[in-house]
Amino acid sequence: MQPHDFFLILLLILLGARLFAELFRRFALPPVLGELCAGILLGPSLLGWIEPTSTIKLLAEIGIILLLFDVGLETDLHRLKESGKSAVLVAVGGFVLPFLLGTWTAYTLFSLPLIVSLFIGGTITATSIGITVRVLSDLKKRSSREGEIVLGAAVLDDIFGVLLLTILYEFSQSGGIDLLDTGKVFLFILLFFLTAPIAARLLALLIQRFDSGSEKEGLIATAIFSLVLFFAWLAHQVGAPEIIGGFAAGLALSRRFLLPFGIALRENQAFAAKIENQIRPIVYLFTPIFFVTVGLSMNLREIAWGESHVWLFGGAILAVSVIGKMAVPAMMRTLPPQKRLVVGLSMIPRGEVGLIFAEIGRTAELFDNETYAALILVIVLTTLLPPFLIKLAYGKSSGGPA
Repeated sequence: MQPHDFFLILLLILLGARLFAELFRRFALPPVLGELCAGILLGPSLLGWIEPTSTIKLLAEIGIILLLFDVGLETDLHRLKESGKSAVLVAVGGFVLPFLLGTWTAYTLFSLPLIVSLFIGGTITATSIGITVRVLSDLKKRSSREGEIVLGAAVLDDIFGVLLLTILYEFSQSGGIDLLDTGKVFLFILLFFLTAPIAARLLALLIQRFDSGSEKEGLIATAIFSLVLFFAWLAHQVGAPEIIGGFAAGLALSRRFLLPFGIALRENQAFAAKIENQIRPIVYLFTPIFFVTVGLSMNLREIAWGESHVWLFGGAILAVSVIGKMAVPAMMRTLPPQKRLVVGLSMIPRGEVGLIFAEIGRTAELFDNETYAALILVIVLTTLLPPFLIKLAYGKSSGGPA
């Protein structure tokens, strides 16, 4: 790809994202859904003008990291702590139930091989935190109690998913589980959560000291990107598989609201506000690229619509995907019915996380065309429908304060 071609592609992504986001906003729909639709329109599903190249995916990854860094600076850690038990219950239930139900459905009802069934179960354990965060933000519910539960649960869900993906990937490659490689990934995540509080505190103090004596702008943004690069390098050093290690590093680093970086910044509210003000324009620039890329990754033309297997298998997996995510929130008596419904719906989107599972299964030649098409259909529906349903669940209160 020539540089001038890439410039045109980036122009189409940014312009398409903005136009569709504004269009959906005018119809009182979540703008994130408009950005997803922009990706579907521009991608192989319809016009075929843009394919998600490695460069575009890299920009999208930067976008989701910046978005969730911004979430971390605004998240009320005290409220997150209060909802910690609920978040763990939702995360564990939303991980275990879809995995077991999906594996059982594929293996027992459709007689698929065990490793294929395990990959299918793993695919529907995913939760796309990026889409959920954006929808709750658009509805001004990100700081609500149900919002904190969803954010905490989605983070834990992603950690579980990365570990599961590592195990399944090793199994698909060697026919057995490599405990050494799996142990390295466990160690990396453990070391990350042990060292991140110290690193975050030192980073905050260093940025504040150097920023106060610097006459040039950009120190804060440079420091944040440097931290991203450091943890990506660390993932490679511990020997995690390349795609899974990078994915784990991005997810772990972007879930900043679980780490006490905010605590370090709370000591100087003016400095915290300065960080937010400097990083937010970059967030607004990069995050639409992520959501458009999710749409670009969905090739609806690959779905064999005329095959009954696609509809039967896809319908069964879709059902257990929804049931598995909503079962535990439905039983949480500490929340009123409306908030239980919102928590369950917010955990349904699979988005880019489900696509990673499906793509690895396809590249490992575990999925045939019909199975892959059915999974893509499930991922598309579980990604596109929840924003509508969450807004309907909130009703007239969706625009009010948390």
